[in-house]
Amino acid sequence: MSTVDKISTISNLPKDSNALQKSSGDFSSILKESLNEVNKLQKEGDKAMSDLATGSVKDLHQAAIAIDKAEISMKLMLEVRNKALSAYKELSRTQM
Repeated sequence: MSTVDKISTISNLPKDSNALQKSSGDFSSILKESLNEVNKLQKEGDKAMSDLATGSVKDLHQAAIAIDKAEISMKLMLEVRNKALSAYKELSRTQM
């Protein structure tokens, strides 16, 4: 599975813009939902790691998947943050 496929499975947002406008409404609510999803995946990944450390893991494959999802979602969130900051800096440099 490629990185693009992994990222698309993490995102639960609609693919077309009309459905996106109908589902959430504004950018802030979409961002908040996405951050909540990343937080949930991070908690699942942390639980999987603690289960691995204590030996109470039931399915090693599912634990590895949870850890990978947490890592990929965090990388995606950081890239979105970097792009948003870059866009903000570019806009602030623009003369009005």
